[in-house]
Formats: sequence, structure tokens, C-alpha cells
Amino acid sequence: MNFSDDIRKVRIESLLSQEAFAKEIGVSFVTINRRETGKNRPSYQTIKTICEFCQSHNIEFDENKYLQSEEKTNESGEK
Repeated sequence: MNFSDDIRKVRIESLLSQEAFAKEIGVSFVTINRRETGKNRPSYQTIKTICEFCQSHNIEFDENKYLQSEEKTNESGEK
């Protein structure tokens, strides 16, 4: 699974619309929509926020696979 699949799974498991989920984690609807369709990548902080949301709602989310990927990207100078 990639991030877009995982974030959609988290949103559906929490029984929230894209708009409601966006409000819960403090981003815009457009941001959630683009992440679910794979059009943009999440920041380190957003990944941490999603992880905290998942922990508080007892939803499984493997933050490490995305945090490691984000750290590698930052180390190589890519954005």
C-alpha cells in the first residue's frame, strides 16, 4: 500500500468524509483530496498528525514507512 491508499483507509475507518477528516487533522479538503489521489506528498508534520489521530481513534497506521521515506527525501535535497 502507498500513502494515498493508507490515508484513504484511515479516513474510511474513522467514518469521516474528506472534508471532516481534513478538519480533524487541520488541513484543507483539497489537501486530503490530493493526498488520496496521489497528487502530493505529506509533510513530516502531517504524517505525525495523522499518526496522532490514528492513535486516538485506535486505527492502525504505519507511520515509520512514511517517516523514513520523508527523511530520505530530505537528506537527498528533494522536495
